[in-house]
Amino acid sequence: MTKHSPLCIRATQPVRLAALALMAGALTAVPAWSQNFPITPTQKATASQVAQAGVPLSELAANAPDSYTVKRGDTLWAISGLFLKSAWRWPELWGMNLDDIKNPHLIYPGQALYLDKADGRATLRLRQNAGGNAPMETVRLSPRTRYETLASGALPTLKSHLIEPFLAEPVIVEEDGLSRAPRIVATQEGRVLLTRGDRAYARGEGDLALLDEPGARQKAYRVFRSATPLKDPVTGEVLGYEAQYVGKALLVRGETTQSSTDREGRTRDDLVPATIDIVSAKEEIRVGDRLLPEPPQQLLSYIPRAPGGVVEARIVSVYGNAVANAGQNQVVAINQGTRDGLEVGHVMALQKDGARLIDKTDPARTELKLPDERNGLVMVFRTFERISYALILEISDSAKVGDRLVNPR
Repeated sequence: MTKHSPLCIRATQPVRLAALALMAGALTAVPAWSQNFPITPTQKATASQVAQAGVPLSELAANAPDSYTVKRGDTLWAISGLFLKSAWRWPELWGMNLDDIKNPHLIYPGQALYLDKADGRATLRLRQNAGGNAPMETVRLSPRTRYETLASGALPTLKSHLIEPFLAEPVIVEEDGLSRAPRIVATQEGRVLLTRGDRAYARGEGDLALLDEPGARQKAYRVFRSATPLKDPVTGEVLGYEAQYVGKALLVRGETTQSSTDREGRTRDDLVPATIDIVSAKEEIRVGDRLLPEPPQQLLSYIPRAPGGVVEARIVSVYGNAVANAGQNQVVAINQGTRDGLEVGHVMALQKDGARLIDKTDPARTELKLPDERNGLVMVFRTFERISYALILEISDSAKVGDRLVNPR
């Protein structure tokens, strides 16, 4: 048998800039396998306008590079921040290269982005090689079986591991929403605490009963505990109840009834609870904890952008037990939701309240309030009717309950 030498080939698997699909309406048609993302008419118009005129040099980051080569592991947020003062301004950045990048899903590792400056404006283009094509990364492969999903090569908007845990954890319920949910009623061998791999028994009532669905896949549930009221820091109004996430379970057998005959020949129907297996536990699970169905998997792609209207919101809570202040990459709940027009991807600026002090240079000792200062940026990643959860993307000082959130401009 002859020995196979390694092969040196051009990479044909593109890094698909998934979040850049917001420009799809202004570009050529995307392939059938491309994912569709929301795009507003305003974003389309902005992209087309900037594609023709470029952006003012004043909008570029102070240290914007003349060129940048796309690498695996990059994020759109980071690349945008290299060129522009505000990383969330996707239309301005990617509108700059509509002529060069006809399909923003097809960006390859190794491609170089070049910044052209002329007449007070800036445009972005791809470097072309001698043959007129954008260069692609050369990859050395050995002869063995390989497979890779299309999504695995995508360049994410943000580091997904920062958000993924919170897509499963926080949930906002009505005042009696959790108390009506199916509950764990018993454990094997009288165990008090349950963890991954343990079996337990649960039941619901009425239309919330845990029943088998013939032919359906094994049903998954999230396990929650007591719901904490979230109050508006300004009005004191209860906006919703945040249920404490403790783990996940799979339904093994649905609840049913079983007929039996006692010694006197009397027939009785016994209620048999559903059987569940604990498949993950953030902390110990116990009898009385509640079950809510696992929602459909969310598409982990975000399009950071400024809200369309004026935003004046407040931080309601910092996610996590006994946490008073929030820092970089932490999650906060805010007192606005879908009814206020907030959407996934909206970016807002954190405002730090200016201190109140006495003007000691004034004989009258006038009381002053210093201006509010920008403290960082947050991005909404999950919304409910009256409450939203946001990730802190940038921060200068810690954030706390009551801090203001405003439009990023």
